[in-house]
Amino acid sequence: MNIVNFRKHSVFFISILLVVIFIVWGGFFTENFKGITDVAYKFIIDDFGWVYTGTAFFLVIFSVYLLFSKFGDIRLGKDSDKPEFKTGSWLAMLFGAGMGVGIVYWGVAEPVTHYMNPPYGKGFTDAAANTAMKYSFFHWGLQPWGIYTVISLALAFFQFKKGLPAAVSSAFYPLLKDKIYGPIGKFIDILSVFATVFGIATSLGLGAMQISAGMHALTGTPDSVIVQIIVVAAATLLFILSISTGLEKGIQFLSNAAILLSFLIMLLVMILGPTLTIFEVFFNSMGSYLTDFVHMSLRFQPFGNNKWIGDWTLFYWAWWIAWCPFVGMFIARISRGRTIREFVIGVLFVPTVGTCLWFATFGGAALDIIANMGHQELAKSIASNVSLSIFNFFNYLPASSLLSVIGFAVIAIYYVTVADTSSYVLGMLSERGKLNPSTKIKVTWGVIQSAAAVVLLLAGGLEVLQTASLVAAFPFAIVLLFICWALFKGLKSELKETHRLEKKTENLKQQESIS
Repeated sequence: MNIVNFRKHSVFFISILLVVIFIVWGGFFTENFKGITDVAYKFIIDDFGWVYTGTAFFLVIFSVYLLFSKFGDIRLGKDSDKPEFKTGSWLAMLFGAGMGVGIVYWGVAEPVTHYMNPPYGKGFTDAAANTAMKYSFFHWGLQPWGIYTVISLALAFFQFKKGLPAAVSSAFYPLLKDKIYGPIGKFIDILSVFATVFGIATSLGLGAMQISAGMHALTGTPDSVIVQIIVVAAATLLFILSISTGLEKGIQFLSNAAILLSFLIMLLVMILGPTLTIFEVFFNSMGSYLTDFVHMSLRFQPFGNNKWIGDWTLFYWAWWIAWCPFVGMFIARISRGRTIREFVIGVLFVPTVGTCLWFATFGGAALDIIANMGHQELAKSIASNVSLSIFNFFNYLPASSLLSVIGFAVIAIYYVTVADTSSYVLGMLSERGKLNPSTKIKVTWGVIQSAAAVVLLLAGGLEVLQTASLVAAFPFAIVLLFICWALFKGLKSELKETHRLEKKTENLKQQESIS
């Protein structure tokens, strides 16, 4: 390969080299890798956890500001551009990429876990149940979607309004100008690829564990590492087939199918479960969440023990930040033609309401079974195996077999969707921001992600890699703040240019009327 080709594809080759190094390190020298990442993560959480907290809170405030600001009518693209996807498909795709598989995994498990071990007060009480639901809304609500809103909006604006490449480095154009095409820009894009690969590889491994657990619950198949590897291999074949059909067919079809099945299973749980309690939980928890939003967002215990906050809240904020390059790139790609106001409503508020309704349905029903009906054994089974939590929950409802089959289908489709969309995004980053990357590059990244998941499953290094991803999220928290600055400058400049052109047009019309 000559030097010209290497420079052209340097992000791709350097990223692959770094990924391989870390896979080998995490997979074959797991204890050494674990020791270093654990120390780094503990240092960041203990001494700089406030950076995650402050950044996540600020991004929500900044997103809401953009919604009501004078920038709200700016269109992401030319003024004549129309949205590429229908609103329903757009929402389905961004939701599937953002956290689809996560809410299935934690929808039952997190509220029950907080009920047993709340952030404050005693567990297994009515107060603990209310607190558990409030914090589940908090961890999956405005903060994660605020993080996604800012980065995806910045990327969409600079891609479609300013004609810059579909790369994270493009969001820094107002600050770096043409330096985004040089080493600094490539470093930003390599960091984005690196964070994406390991965040997704970890999720593929965890998802394979849940699918394996689901197969065990449905068919009695052994829940083993071998089965998990077979799941990864099968999913790889499926998303390679999906990749070859393109964004408009493969990913859109999978996302629509996943969201329809999600609505179906949620509706069934509402009907078959404690219907009135679910709605009471939703409204009560939403009220508590909104009332205590600022306090929860900035909550620390400087004169006490912050272990719970570090294990849950800070872990989540770091995780969402680690995922944001991938999710942001994908949401930006599918959002051409929408106004900033429409974008913020669709990315920040609609998914937040959807996730809260999901947690109220599944978490609220599970807590009703445990706290009101007295089935404490459900809480114990969830604590012993989180991957099986949703299937164990279904056993306490009518038509449990039907619910388990649909639940398994939802998990599997979301799993393939995430692998598919991440391969698409990695292809975009690797081909200098190409909006429709080549199938060869997408398949290459898909195989690499799956291989990374398999190696780490075999070596027991998934948890280690997850910790490493959270450490890598720390510098990206700072990057997000600079993206806010760059986006504000870009929007301000755009509005100024629009006013200048409008004034020029008005003067020309006046001159024509005089003549």
